[in-house]
Amino acid sequence: MGPTGGARGDPPLARRALFVDRDGTLIPDLHYLKDAERLELFAGVTEALIRARQHGELVVCVTNQSGIERGLYTTGDVERIHARLNELLGRSGARVDAFYFCPHVPERGCRCRKPGTELFERAARDLHLDLATSVFVGDRRVDVEAGRRLGIVTALVRTPGHEAAVDRELSDAGLRADLVADSFLSAVERLLAWS
Repeated sequence: MGPTGGARGDPPLARRALFVDRDGTLIPDLHYLKDAERLELFAGVTEALIRARQHGELVVCVTNQSGIERGLYTTGDVERIHARLNELLGRSGARVDAFYFCPHVPERGCRCRKPGTELFERAARDLHLDLATSVFVGDRRVDVEAGRRLGIVTALVRTPGHEAAVDRELSDAGLRADLVADSFLSAVERLLAWS
């Protein structure tokens, strides 16, 4: 029986996902990034994603992109950025399997904006993921809170320059990540060892 199920008509077997945030986690947070040519990867991201895929993880990026509703860029701009991200990763054999993004401003109060869990749940349905065994890596309070709401193991990457603010936000919200790492690569290595 392969990963797509057994006998004809059986549902596909659920797979584990490595959920990842985008800005501040995979790439520097350039504050409402519009131009795909400005995109660059953090050191170690390609290696980490290759290891995750070798471990059997599907890599799914879940990102808040309120710049769309703010009129700062379009859905097409975001899709070009994601294509460029996979182009850069693909040069070394890595990739993000799927991207899910919320286009709304926080004031809308939608369920798809992290820390809401709608995009994770949608990915689980679309990709036949086992949320209970999946993990999440992000760099902000909303990422840790989303992981808590989902009940999945969540790693916090400490992006230089944002540590104090994130620590304060987490403390104020009474939240803690399951593990804290200084880089995306370190976070992924530790999560893979955890499983």
